[in-house]
Amino acid sequence: MTKLGRCSYFVLMLSREPKRRFPPPWRVEVTQHGYLVKDSNGVTLASVYCRDDLQHWSFGQGHLTSDEARRIAGTIARIPELLNKNPAFTERGPVVQHRRYWKPTHPYHVALEDFFARERYDDISECCRFNDVPFDATGEVFEQEGKRWCTYHFIRQFDAIRFWDKFNGRWMLGDEFIYPERPKHLIVMKSVRGKGAV
Repeated sequence: MTKLGRCSYFVLMLSREPKRRFPPPWRVEVTQHGYLVKDSNGVTLASVYCRDDLQHWSFGQGHLTSDEARRIAGTIARIPELLNKNPAFTERGPVVQHRRYWKPTHPYHVALEDFFARERYDDISECCRFNDVPFDATGEVFEQEGKRWCTYHFIRQFDAIRFWDKFNGRWMLGDEFIYPERPKHLIVMKSVRGKGAV
């Protein structure tokens, strides 16, 4: 067999090998030296190292802090959800009655019950900050289902879905609520210690 023949045979054999899958949800685990990102089977996909003890030295600036490493590992763990577009979660789009509350840059809207949002505002804000999810009210307040609601808007669908899921919100399409199914393997927002469900 010629060199070219051997090479093409080897490439053919490689292409027939089954590709490994890394099923979601991906999770972040804390280690002694940083964070590991693992798939649902426990396969390590990424290691993010940090050194807080070196930060006060000039040469320590080349190392991540634990907070930076946590946020980077969390972002890596979100990759499956960022790539998975669920068609049931629809952009709100401009509407006639509340056009002033709609921005093309923030097409995803979630409504929270006004009383709940006011009572737990600081806790919700802290939880969103902890999970790197924006907490941005539009200022829109309206009556629906016999209750008073306020809306929050998002640039990314993934952030909006996690917010909707965590705080039992209502997904908005125009002026109406829709009730999509919760996505499988959704990476839920983590609660802040000592804050109970929030």
